[in-house]
Amino acid sequence: MKMELNYKQVGDVLLPQLDLPEQPERSLSKYGLMRRTYLKENCPGLFNRLVLRGTLYQHLLEVEDRANEMLEEMMPSLAKTAGATEELKARNPLAWVGLMNSCKAQAEEIILAELIYI
Repeated sequence: MKMELNYKQVGDVLLPQLDLPEQPERSLSKYGLMRRTYLKENCPGLFNRLVLRGTLYQHLLEVEDRANEMLEEMMPSLAKTAGATEELKARNPLAWVGLMNSCKAQAEEIILAELIYI
């Protein structure tokens, strides 16, 4: 891979003009930040390669989007299996909240295992 660099004279020194690729204006949330931390601490080679190529942020956004999609896909079926119905929500809201929290925890464990910590 051949790269051409342009240089700018600053005093007596030539400095390379390095431009980073444009980043989306969207900020990272939970799953993107978790993936970044995992890569930085456990896969420094991959992390550095993504940083140097300028694709880290895009990778993190893709992981985050997929994680949110998986969560939205899994929650209805997990809630149905757990018995968290609208009737239960009206009759006993605290039990319903407990079941929904349990379902979300199960879904997040799957997401962490399949997307974040690989």
